[in-house]
Amino acid sequence: MKALGRHVLAEFYGCNFEALNNIELVEKAMVEAALESGAEVRECVFHKFSPQGVSGVVVISESHLAIHTWPELGYAAVDVFTCGERVDPWEACNYLTKFLGAKEVVAHEQKRGIMPASCVRAAQAV
Repeated sequence: MKALGRHVLAEFYGCNFEALNNIELVEKAMVEAALESGAEVRECVFHKFSPQGVSGVVVISESHLAIHTWPELGYAAVDVFTCGERVDPWEACNYLTKFLGAKEVVAHEQKRGIMPASCVRAAQAV
C-alpha cells in the first residue's frame, strides 16, 4: 500500500546563532526550503520570542514545514510533511542544513496515511 505522505522529523545541531535568532532569516530559509523541495507555498506564520528563538510554519499545498529554534543551544527542531510524489521533504532538509550551518543533523522519515486493509475496504464500499 502506498503512503499518502512523507513526514521528516529533523534535529539540527551546531547551527549559527544569528541565523536561528533572526525571524526574517528563519522565514526566508523555510520558504526557500519549501520551494527547493518542489512545494507550492500558501501561507507563513512566524513568531520571535524574547530573549531569543523563533517558531514558525510554512503552509504548502502539499502540507507543511515547521521550525522551532533554540539559538543559545545552536539547535533547531524541524518537521517537513509532504503529500503526493512530486515534493521531496529531504530536499528541504538538505537546504536547511546548509542555510543554518548545521554541524550535525539527525533525521528520520515516517510514512503517513498508510491505510489498514479494513479502512481501504470501507472506503471502497462508500
